[in-house]
Amino acid sequence: MISARGVTKRYGQVLAVDDLTFDVRPGAVTGFLGANGAGKSTTMRMVLGLDAPTSGTVTVAGRRYQDLRSPAREVGALLDPRCMHPGRSARAHLRWMADAAGLGRARVEEVLGQVGVADAADRRLGTFSLGMRQRVGIAGALLGDPGVLVLDEPLYGLDPEGIRWVRSLLQGLAREGRTVFVSSHLMNEMEHTAQRVVVIGGGRLVDALDVAELRGRAAAVRVAPADVEAVGVLGDALRREGATVTVTPDGLEVRGVAPDRIGRLALQHGIALRELTPWASGLEESFLALTAREGERV
Repeated sequence: MISARGVTKRYGQVLAVDDLTFDVRPGAVTGFLGANGAGKSTTMRMVLGLDAPTSGTVTVAGRRYQDLRSPAREVGALLDPRCMHPGRSARAHLRWMADAAGLGRARVEEVLGQVGVADAADRRLGTFSLGMRQRVGIAGALLGDPGVLVLDEPLYGLDPEGIRWVRSLLQGLAREGRTVFVSSHLMNEMEHTAQRVVVIGGGRLVDALDVAELRGRAAAVRVAPADVEAVGVLGDALRREGATVTVTPDGLEVRGVAPDRIGRLALQHGIALRELTPWASGLEESFLALTAREGERV
């Protein structure tokens, strides 16, 4: 498990991460969501001991990364595949990583096959596409067969087939009981990959919850009274019930009240409806709604 407790990181006068607390538990893919500059990469670097928190603690399996007995066997990481030496072959790069971590070279051949680059293993990395370098980066994260994986934008640069492959790989690793922590700006892909999300904005925690719960919070109901003059009356009644109501060209968009309750309120006020349609939002819409509400509270 990965645990962050009250983590703050400052670079001079810049506050990159602000009192961040969350857990990433084993057995599920946890997506790490936030806009560019929200603090995702800084947080992942602190998990991996590459940056020290200004205050607070980040631990992996109860220890700081630098205190792990065998980091490569306990934590696998992918941060930036573009940092690989372009003159090395994929095989040479992974052998170098294995030697540095005290791992056997037989494992290099296993992960080359696992990520689908065995046939290109002797080509120089400088000739690889970004998607191919991503696969080599993931191979490096898997070298030590770790129980925890920290992957920054592993879907970036992959074609649809590659994205499906990464999705299947990560979900399979999670089913084995591993902790899988993945950042991505590809919301639609994360919707099909992650079971849980940690959402941050401006370096602060917005929420940590299951993907299904996030979708549910942003789910809406489209409501259209038969008489347009009744829109205001029904809208006021719904707001008194605690609903969030937005007037649309066709009627109302309602959040926070179930469709059956909306129907009963309309009946109580003698309002006929021509539409009452639940609308399940996707992860991208849910993320935007959640971060927008957070912005309103700031």
